[in-house]
Amino acid sequence: MYIFRKVTDLQNHLNELRDAKQSIAFAPTMGALHNGHMSLVSKCNRIADITVSSIFVNPTQFNDKSDLEKYPRTVEKDTTMLIEHGCDVLFYPEVDEIYPKGTESDNNYDFGQLDKVLEGAHRQGHFAGVAQVVNRLLEIVEPNWIVMGQKDYQQTAIIRKLLSLTNSKTEIVVSPTIREKDGLAMSSRNVRLKEDERREAPTIYASLEAVRQAYKTISVKEARELAVKNIEASGSMKIDYLELVHPHTLQTITDWDDAESIIVCTAVHLGDVRLIDNISIP
Repeated sequence: MYIFRKVTDLQNHLNELRDAKQSIAFAPTMGALHNGHMSLVSKCNRIADITVSSIFVNPTQFNDKSDLEKYPRTVEKDTTMLIEHGCDVLFYPEVDEIYPKGTESDNNYDFGQLDKVLEGAHRQGHFAGVAQVVNRLLEIVEPNWIVMGQKDYQQTAIIRKLLSLTNSKTEIVVSPTIREKDGLAMSSRNVRLKEDERREAPTIYASLEAVRQAYKTISVKEARELAVKNIEASGSMKIDYLELVHPHTLQTITDWDDAESIIVCTAVHLGDVRLIDNISIP
């Protein structure tokens, strides 16, 4: 695996590969890698000749400075995992490589309502930062495909819109959420859970599954209330939101027939860790 710290070095290498008619799939990450990330790498391996991944903890998408400071950084372990899973190129830049003119952005993308609900309503400026860094990474890597995980469902919707707004030639591929055996969605934040919190955490997925089981047997309102009740029953979790939304607009639905498929999204505080998850139904 080639490792690049500088934009120009990475681009020179990728241009050589493109000249040799090699296709490129790209899996951007913030490090602290786990099997969920490796599923993205495996997807890249299947669809392209060359797999590129990046590790960059992007400061512009953290609305909470302490969350940025606490974000786990495990580069040596991450590098080993990427090599073992067949990644061809790792881009591991410093902040000034990504933002040579500073972190202020001149781009004000119009995402309609996509960035104003769910995560957007609770993390002001988050998706502006996500769009800023992804657009910059796409300018650098110029991949045929960008591969992202469904666990960050709203993020995939934002990036799909970004690709449209920028007339990008890159296509997005969304890979399924990878879960622990007890259902907890794999996340870099899981390592921050205390032992008792880790035992409680699978309740989140179980509560989303309860909505799936309740599909069209009770009202949408009752199904949502059931999931909220299940999560809050632990006494240790605080819900930011739990909503049933349209898969394309992310607007809240009030009836099962409002959309052919429905995304149930939630964000939950467990101790000082904030976890997100979602499922698609039916």
